[in-house]
Amino acid sequence: MNLKDKTIVVTGGAGFIGSHLVDRLVKEEPEKIIIIDNFFLGKHKNIEPAIKSFENIKLYYQDAGHYEKMKNIFAIENVDVVFNLAVVPLLTSHNLPKITCEDNINIALSVLELLKEGMYDTLIHCSSSEAYGTAQEHIMTESHPLKPTTPYAASKAASDLLVESYENTFDLDTAIVRPFNNFGPRQNEGSYAGVIPITIERIMAGKQPIIHGDGLQTRDYIYVSDTVEGMLQIYNSKVTRGKTINLATAKEITILDMIKAIAKELDYEGEFIFEGERLADVRRHRGDITLAEKLFDFKVKTSFDEGIKETVQWYKKLMHGPVP
Repeated sequence: MNLKDKTIVVTGGAGFIGSHLVDRLVKEEPEKIIIIDNFFLGKHKNIEPAIKSFENIKLYYQDAGHYEKMKNIFAIENVDVVFNLAVVPLLTSHNLPKITCEDNINIALSVLELLKEGMYDTLIHCSSSEAYGTAQEHIMTESHPLKPTTPYAASKAASDLLVESYENTFDLDTAIVRPFNNFGPRQNEGSYAGVIPITIERIMAGKQPIIHGDGLQTRDYIYVSDTVEGMLQIYNSKVTRGKTINLATAKEITILDMIKAIAKELDYEGEFIFEGERLADVRRHRGDITLAEKLFDFKVKTSFDEGIKETVQWYKKLMHGPVP
């Protein structure tokens, strides 16, 4: 299978991972790329490179969870494939749990109903390792129990179960991608920023980096381009259908060591501030990628150190203009 001459929808396509996916899809020579985004997190600047390089991109300012409006778009566009990356993020669920859960579940239901009704052929649905909760096994395979610790994580787990149920009940063409902790250029640096952009921005602003808890909680950080490449491999591999597939590095790093790596890249030698733990914070994450390696020979190409270097350089340009 391939995406050449296909009409592809990317929900959340102006967001962090979504915009990198759009950039990568351009190289596949599709017929058309359709970005559907309500710009809750998405940014126009994220998709400007793709729009400049590929003339057949269409943008809809739309909430992907609004079924009737999505149906109207699909009726017009003759869609083949959907990569569903639209999401209300984790930190929002601390303040707006009901809205987060409703929106994320409605997004899943919207794209699933459209698939059931034959308005496109294939759904590649983006999940999150947060659906697993804190590791109960040292290395987390796809059979790890779903024990979400936040409303966001619960909404992602529920959405995954909906995808599985629709696939089983209606014999639909679906696959679930379960990425671990993504990082890289364009990761949201605003109100709902992750720890990496927050740390970079604090150090660059002359402030001390903040560590919540003891800093020994771990994450499996995967560079965004590796996740995007894995998503394309999942679409191209028919053997992935009906499966949930981890995309990770199979390595874990503590939050403390991650912040030390950023500090080193920015030549920061000052102290760190230790504050209280985040609400319902996951203690340990390390993904098993055996299934991805078996099904489509998945390989991680960007090391953590390389990825941090690229990410820091991007934020320097964002805040201070081109780096000499």
